[in-house]
Amino acid sequence: MLARADAWRVRTFSALRHPNYRRFWMSQLLSLVGTWMQATAQQYLVLELSGGSSAALGWVTVAQFTPSLLLSLFAGAVIDRLPRRRVLLTTQGVLLLTAVALAVTTHLGVVTLPLVMLIAFVSGCANAFDMPARQSMVVDFVPRSDVSNAVALNSLSFNVSRTLGQALFGVVAALGVSLLAGGDGSRLAHLALPFYLNVASFFVVLYVLATLPFPPREAAPHGSMLDDVREGLRYVRRTPGVRNVMLLVGLMSLTIINFNVIIPYYARVVFGAREATFGLLSAAFGAGAMAGALWQASRPNPLRNLRIGALILIGSATALALTPGATLAVPVLAVCGFGMLSLLVSANSSVQLTIPDHLRGRVMSLYSFVLVGMGPPGALISSYLIGKTGPLGPRVGLIALAALGALALLFLWTRLPRQLVTPEAQAAPAD
Repeated sequence: MLARADAWRVRTFSALRHPNYRRFWMSQLLSLVGTWMQATAQQYLVLELSGGSSAALGWVTVAQFTPSLLLSLFAGAVIDRLPRRRVLLTTQGVLLLTAVALAVTTHLGVVTLPLVMLIAFVSGCANAFDMPARQSMVVDFVPRSDVSNAVALNSLSFNVSRTLGQALFGVVAALGVSLLAGGDGSRLAHLALPFYLNVASFFVVLYVLATLPFPPREAAPHGSMLDDVREGLRYVRRTPGVRNVMLLVGLMSLTIINFNVIIPYYARVVFGAREATFGLLSAAFGAGAMAGALWQASRPNPLRNLRIGALILIGSATALALTPGATLAVPVLAVCGFGMLSLLVSANSSVQLTIPDHLRGRVMSLYSFVLVGMGPPGALISSYLIGKTGPLGPRVGLIALAALGALALLFLWTRLPRQLVTPEAQAAPAD
């Protein structure tokens, strides 16, 4: 048993044996804890400012993710042209400034819903470039044999930080009552402490990005920016394995992968929870996602769980709609997180292992487009269907979202790839 456990550990964390990747991974883990504390605090802040409105949550999500819808294709062409260090230092600097703005305005009590939406929009513009740049960096620090594992470990760090950040939110917000709000829990100033802690976390990742050795990539000829974008789109259209995986991710993001709306609304409005329970529910989802990422990291074939992850996600979301209270929702949300990450890590890894390096920035920006860019319309659909004033109500509305996701999976079931086609295999007929 010890030998099997040791073999699992080596297989699951194999990418961390590469020093530069390990350094980048650990810095991201620390920084993302602050990011998730801020994201959870922002959701709660929006509900407080709007009187518990699901529509307000939806519109803030629209403001945050619309830039990915508008800029992702252009961002990919930029990432393939410019040094990645310069791109990432710029995007992280902008995100640092938005965190400072949110912290100061909340602390001073001058924050408003339109201001939160504006800050979310600016953050979204930075993330439209930051996310595909970070995703395309995986191949810079590990050999091809460890790419799938590194993608899974990236998702693991994202969800370990989600679990820690969202769980810490309740503790930090309570601490903020005494430190920033003069002991008055009704003052919004106590929500500024998570924002301040996120500001501090940015300095770690900025230092690592400034000092990390970025290996040079093979140069490829570039035409105009528009030609570069078209080349990336042509590649995806002509590669069924990549195209159909992206279609599945996009359709699921449009329907059921909208937990940034579903969780806070169910916690605050459906279950009537306060900060601590809200943080616990969010952390349960993150813990399940962490388990899903670990499960994928130990699997050599990233396509194996593509369909299984989607089925688990749809089934557990349906179960959440039928859950009577917050206590039972904790394990259900953990299963939701497990299914979602099993699906997304499998999809990301299969795309990363299929695309050639000279198109990586453009294709991964298109992946971000279908995953994050579908967030704005998905958030509006979700907030409309699950809202108490909507046509279906919170529980039937969530079942309807799960049913739409199931229809998307059924449509693509036989079209999804069952084995990877490497860039070398794609180029072989032309040789």
